[in-house]
Amino acid sequence: MAKSKIPEQVFTSNTGVTGQYKTWFLDYASYVILERAVPAIEDGLKPVQRRILHAMKEMDDGRFNKVANIIGQSMQYHPHGDQSIGDAIVNMGQKDLLIETQGNWGDFRTGDSAAASRYIEARLSKFALEVAFNPKTTEWSVSYDGRKNEPVTLPMKFPLLLAHGAEGIAVGLATKILPHNFCEIIQAAIKHLKGKKFELVPDFLTGGMMDASGYNAGKRGGKVRVRAHIEEVDKKTLVIRDVPYGVTTTQLKDSIVKANEQGKIKIKKVTDNTAANVEIQVDLAPGISPDITIDALYAFTDCEVSISPNACVIVDNKPQFVTVNELLTHSVEHTKNLLKRELEIKLAELNEKWHYTSLEKIFFEEKIYKELEKKHETWEKVLLAIDKGFDPFKSKLKRAITREDIVKLTEKPVRRIYKLDIDELVEQIKGLEKEIKQVKHDLANLVDFAISYYENLLSKYGKGRERLTEIKQFDTIEAKQVIIANTKLYVNRADGFIGTSLKKDEFVAECSDLDDVIVFTRAGKMKVVKVSDKTFIGKDILHVGIFKKGDERTTYNMIYIDPGSGVTYAKRFNVTAITRDKEYDLTKGADKSKVYYFTANPNGEAEIVKISLSPNCSARNKEFLFYFEELEIKARTSQGNQVTKYPVKKVTFKEAGKSTLGGVKLWFDNQFGRLNSEEKGLYLGSFQSEDKILVLYKDGSYSIVDQELTQRFDAENVLLIEKFNPESIITAIYLDNDKKQFNVKRFKIETTTVNNRFGFIKEGDGNYLDQVTTHEQPIVQINTGRGAQSRASKIKIADFVDVMGWKAIGNKLADFTKSTGFEWVMKVKKVEEEDNGQQELF
Repeated sequence: MAKSKIPEQVFTSNTGVTGQYKTWFLDYASYVILERAVPAIEDGLKPVQRRILHAMKEMDDGRFNKVANIIGQSMQYHPHGDQSIGDAIVNMGQKDLLIETQGNWGDFRTGDSAAASRYIEARLSKFALEVAFNPKTTEWSVSYDGRKNEPVTLPMKFPLLLAHGAEGIAVGLATKILPHNFCEIIQAAIKHLKGKKFELVPDFLTGGMMDASGYNAGKRGGKVRVRAHIEEVDKKTLVIRDVPYGVTTTQLKDSIVKANEQGKIKIKKVTDNTAANVEIQVDLAPGISPDITIDALYAFTDCEVSISPNACVIVDNKPQFVTVNELLTHSVEHTKNLLKRELEIKLAELNEKWHYTSLEKIFFEEKIYKELEKKHETWEKVLLAIDKGFDPFKSKLKRAITREDIVKLTEKPVRRIYKLDIDELVEQIKGLEKEIKQVKHDLANLVDFAISYYENLLSKYGKGRERLTEIKQFDTIEAKQVIIANTKLYVNRADGFIGTSLKKDEFVAECSDLDDVIVFTRAGKMKVVKVSDKTFIGKDILHVGIFKKGDERTTYNMIYIDPGSGVTYAKRFNVTAITRDKEYDLTKGADKSKVYYFTANPNGEAEIVKISLSPNCSARNKEFLFYFEELEIKARTSQGNQVTKYPVKKVTFKEAGKSTLGGVKLWFDNQFGRLNSEEKGLYLGSFQSEDKILVLYKDGSYSIVDQELTQRFDAENVLLIEKFNPESIITAIYLDNDKKQFNVKRFKIETTTVNNRFGFIKEGDGNYLDQVTTHEQPIVQINTGRGAQSRASKIKIADFVDVMGWKAIGNKLADFTKSTGFEWVMKVKKVEEEDNGQQELF
């Protein structure tokens, strides 16, 4: 059978298949980028959004229109079907800026969809009508089917792209521009026009909190972290009050359920009670800390999300990556040019109106209209006669008189002209001249005119558009510190295995999947590994524990023999940093080294042990006591101190020792409301295990708390935090709003319950704690009056107020209406500390 021959040009010609494949993909990619996914920098709109707004403007009569009708009108311009148009309308309507809505438009917080387009209605907002449309400054092009004209871009006189935000996935690139606050955008625009620096950070309709320290003006590679507000209702209940941007309540709830199933958090149940406001209730399992759970929700669920901006826009018909500052700057300059064009158009129209009104005034005032009553041979001669009648006045006009001007004058109704009509024309001319003067002034002072334009927008539309997302800096939550222990660790000491699957062997501790495990063997080897089902370490395991990186308090006490020299050594060391899965030798490195004694001490305890020597050795004393407290804590690589050169039979525990370490030094980071040992914030002092911390709050309550580093404090509400001394006398000044006076009281803490809040000022709306101190001799300065009438008086509180019960109301100190402030004026009180003498000012 003969082979069929296909002409070669089918594969090589530009009109053939190969030729088409060479350009099709590039054409498709360009089309998606330019015509679908990426907004234009001029008006901040994608093509579908622009066509919707244009269609709505054509339909606009001040009343609401069915969205189904808007979709149909938009399809005259948009070639991609009704679904994409409907989705775009709903998206814009939910942003509540350009489109006013009526009906069920869904809820972006819950993910609920809008009702069908035949049931919901929309119209352009007054703001949209003011900033987005002007046919005189709009560039037009033919629609896709050639039947209509549509705008190339709308003459947008506002940085819409920054207010709306934008997301789109094209071919080979994507754009993600985060929404910003309406008022802040306008304020930034005004600053730019005034030549001042400005900074813009996102603001989301979903509210929440945001750390924008890494936003980097919206450049690629930047990011923002967004958190929901989580409120501790009581020790068993948490309530989530909003959702992060891009997360729905359903997604948030599912992420919490998933984290619970994975054992990362431990809750009883989660309930979505969202109605007008977001409310997701999380009921905690018994014995679970609310503070740790809040941190875990941020670490393991969608209560915190990280968003990476990627501002890509169409500039000069090409995609370009920009910053939000560049977007704002371009928009403001574009708006300024649009305002200039509008002023120039208005000036031309005013001049034209002035010209014709002046002609009309001269035409009647000088009785040039009587030429119409004369018998001229032709119409053209009538027009020439009228034109000649204007000759004495042409020098006063701003342009030449055209035939059209004269024809228009002759079309005026012929009637008796009164002086009142002439006066009215004179007044019109004066009004026009005043307007022309103002427009010329605005053109000459275009920057000031643009500033006034933005200020007018802010005053008209800024109310109710205040910032919703709180700007804060977030602390870094270590997942290992907040994950709930979700598995159990076991050890087979003889065979040298550890893991979570060795359930028939010795139980070590509860742990999480993220933990590291530190293991020591009798051969003097150490290894740190991840928690897993089963891991071989080495035979004769001595100790297994959960490893904490950077732990400088856990101290290991060890006695081992060096077989080469026969000398027995003792050492004390910490393990703060390691390479995971690497084996470390803690002896001198000789084969057959053997550990006689090993303990792990969480607070640097140094016990006493009894050394028993071999009965056959020549040592005079076959038994003696060894005191670990005499050893200095050194690096794990040190060989240690010699205990004996004689053979050792055994080492046994004799007596527990005390810690050789000082107390734990704690600081309070008032930015994040956290206790820490990294010297961040206010130094609180050196703490032993039994010591507590006193916290006094602006709402007039106090609490005594332990040293747990995972607990959270509302830093903005903390007025005083310090090491708790039960003998300290607290001096407090608070407002009694009901009596409009400030009271002062002195009292001792009488409660012993830890981690509970107790109110110690008079209850009442508006009451708050103004000043508090634990200084032994408090002196307060009371400031009254303002300006030249200001006065200051000092009072020694101890001479004025006796120590009373913590529930007492106290004594009146000053009238609310007269006092302007209080301040303590005592000497500096030193915080107890051994080494750096840090101080607090009271």
